[in-house]
Amino acid sequence: MSHEDFPTEKPAVVTCGLPYANGDLHIGHLRTYVGGDIYSRSLRTLGQKTAFVSGSDMHGTPVAVNAEKEGVTPEEFALRHHEKYEATFPRFNIEFDNYGHTHDETNTELTQEIVRTLEAEGYVYEKEIPVAYDPDADQWLPDRFVEGACPYCGAHARGDECDEGCGRHLEPGEIEAPTSTLTGNPAEYRERKHKFFAVSDLQDYLQEFIDRLEGTSNARNQPREWIEGELQDWCITRDMDWGIDYPGEEGDDLVLYVWVDAPIEYVSSTKQYTERVGADTFDWEAAWKDAGVSESDAGSEARRTESGGDIVHIIGRDIIQHHTVFWPAMLRGAGYVEPRAVMASGFITLNGKGFSTSRNRAVWADEYLDEGFHPDLLRYYLATNGGFQQDVDFSWSKFRDRVNSELVGTVGNFLYRSMLFAYRNFEGTPDAAVSEEVETRIEEAIDEFEAGINDYSVRKSGNAAVRLAQFGNEYIQRNEPWKLTDEDPEAAAQVIRDCVQIAKAIAVLFFPVAPGKMQALWEQLGEDGSVTDTGVDDAFEAPPATFGEPEALFEKIEAERVEELNEKLEARVAETESESDESDEDAEENMDADTDSDIDFEPIADDRISFEDFQDLDLRVGEIVAAEGIDGADKLAKLTVDIGVEERQIVAGIKQLHDLDSLSGSKVIIVANLEQAELFGVESDGMLLAAGDEADLLTTHGDAVPGTKVQ
Repeated sequence: MSHEDFPTEKPAVVTCGLPYANGDLHIGHLRTYVGGDIYSRSLRTLGQKTAFVSGSDMHGTPVAVNAEKEGVTPEEFALRHHEKYEATFPRFNIEFDNYGHTHDETNTELTQEIVRTLEAEGYVYEKEIPVAYDPDADQWLPDRFVEGACPYCGAHARGDECDEGCGRHLEPGEIEAPTSTLTGNPAEYRERKHKFFAVSDLQDYLQEFIDRLEGTSNARNQPREWIEGELQDWCITRDMDWGIDYPGEEGDDLVLYVWVDAPIEYVSSTKQYTERVGADTFDWEAAWKDAGVSESDAGSEARRTESGGDIVHIIGRDIIQHHTVFWPAMLRGAGYVEPRAVMASGFITLNGKGFSTSRNRAVWADEYLDEGFHPDLLRYYLATNGGFQQDVDFSWSKFRDRVNSELVGTVGNFLYRSMLFAYRNFEGTPDAAVSEEVETRIEEAIDEFEAGINDYSVRKSGNAAVRLAQFGNEYIQRNEPWKLTDEDPEAAAQVIRDCVQIAKAIAVLFFPVAPGKMQALWEQLGEDGSVTDTGVDDAFEAPPATFGEPEALFEKIEAERVEELNEKLEARVAETESESDESDEDAEENMDADTDSDIDFEPIADDRISFEDFQDLDLRVGEIVAAEGIDGADKLAKLTVDIGVEERQIVAGIKQLHDLDSLSGSKVIIVANLEQAELFGVESDGMLLAAGDEADLLTTHGDAVPGTKVQ
């Protein structure tokens, strides 16, 4: 880790990728916003001065296209969705300190100011390029007004992104066999002057930046292909009316590309927060501006930024490139602070398939709440069901299982039984000191909570309180205070005093994940004020001497309820598909790639293998001893793996997907009896098992030693 651990003396800014003002929100969209809210609340609980900001992305061709279909202006169309998002987020206890949008005056002025600075610093130049043009419509065709074939992989692509193939950002003029989405006719390329941001001039800086960037490993490794390769300059203007005008007369009738003004909204939203609460509460310039640059070191692109605040971006993995290449380059060129960390989430799937707004295959945000479920239940599911960068599948059955077993059976069970016993026998907190065992366990929970924050793991920080509740259940069961009330009243008081203290610690540590439920617990404990204002040290403060009879915080979800919800979903999907009779291709064309993930898992193979065939595989637990990239190979890494009886050398395609330096000591699963092979001139003696395109390494839940056979 290249920075000091949180909490720091610097102001922190936590941002979430801007939701694109082009459709309704479903629970798949909520993962990053829930994650951002939890992370910002966790930082504050640690004592970090933090601003949590975001806003709606109002510009770009999808808004213009859909507004035209509805017969309204792009501004009217986008504002309608912005207002809906602004109202929806608080209903899920997602509380931004400021939520703006990219079309407001603050962002317009700041965007133009930053572009003027980049121009003055020599990072912007003009260049004549081929741009798609529709002669029948007599109109230029920026971005999603044109589609065709990706020049890199050949897949069907939109004008600015290969959304169905390699996922690369595409520059104007790159798409092959261009077709106008306005008329369906073939488009032609015509020469047109546009403005370019010289990202290539900052390549040395970006190579240094990516090495010190913190966050999830996919955010560090995915962009290396661009940063370490031939970095292309970036066209930052478009031929359309909807957007922020390029500053100055030279801009002609061009507007800025949406990915210029969208991330600047992070800064603008922070500025608006300061204007509302005052710089004494939070100073946006202290957080964002690089006051430490001097004339002597301004020319050193590899210089590490020490001034300013700690900026943490929480995004979907489909926009990693924008946040780790273009955005830090813009910040650097304009004299702003680089991001400290980027946390990139995996996608959310529904019953093993991608969410599809066109097929109505989704659990909509409003629908979830209308069904009567508390927002904190979903927050817990999204935050702790797998690592942040992993894909997570949602189903009503899995949701019920997590709620019933963990929130009801573990957290709720401990809180209710211990506080009810305290109320009935002591009318509140017993007059006794906290035992050393419990004080130590609370300290360990705080350490786990803090480690999760510094590991950028909302799962780990969220689970710290759940693990503490597990300990509480075991502790009360082991000590059986109901037997001690008559035999040894002082011992009974000691046990229940410990349990009430654990309950208070859970309220403090679990608050970021379940703010509504933990505020209810706080009040049941008889505490004044809001749990929002607590810090980790409050976990040790004595609870009030008296409190009332508690109520259960979590309720079980019955199996019949799940059946009902599944039937509703299946009926809705069937009805939508019947009415629209959409082909798969049509459905794909209607999806917003920036916010939707309509990616189906591969079907389960029909051909079954016998148990005897499976037994032929010798699967072993291994521990990575060393990992290094193979020179000349983009994806391959050479691993030394301890499998108990010996160390093996294994070649795996994980070079760009994992931080190799951090893999030492990781437990993995390997196929030990695979035939030896030679890959890129390096011998490989075994196979590493991993899941999905992000190569999520298979590991063990417990402490199985290297060499243990997987059965």
